[in-house]
Amino acid sequence: MAMSLLPSQRVVQACLYVVAAIAILGGSLQLYLGEPQVSARLDNVHRFMAGVYLSTGIICLWAASTIRDQGTLVYLLALGVFFAGLGRLVSISQVGLPEPHGLWLGYLIPELALPIFIAVAHTMTGRQIARLATATVGAGS
Repeated sequence: MAMSLLPSQRVVQACLYVVAAIAILGGSLQLYLGEPQVSARLDNVHRFMAGVYLSTGIICLWAASTIRDQGTLVYLLALGVFFAGLGRLVSISQVGLPEPHGLWLGYLIPELALPIFIAVAHTMTGRQIARLATATVGAGS
């Protein structure tokens, strides 16, 4: 009989599924569309990064699906999403907030918030599992 997930594991799993959906859809779209109105060099870099974005989504999907087995990978994925959000912040500070503002803020806010939820919930999972293991060992003696 399979044990159900801890609530904190469900939070991490849900966040990773959200990130996976965004990255898979966004990466696929950007890989297809590219950035053809700029130089060939910039379009090439754009499509390359879209491939990285797409593959990160696939990794997030796999990590969410196998959440019971995941450790450090969850923190690394959260860090990657957070760095993406920081990249947007740097861009906004250097060249301004693109139009429509609401859309770009709608990208930015989850990129900064979800990694925090993921890291906190994953840390809670580790602590809960450690407590359960200690209680099990204590009850067995």
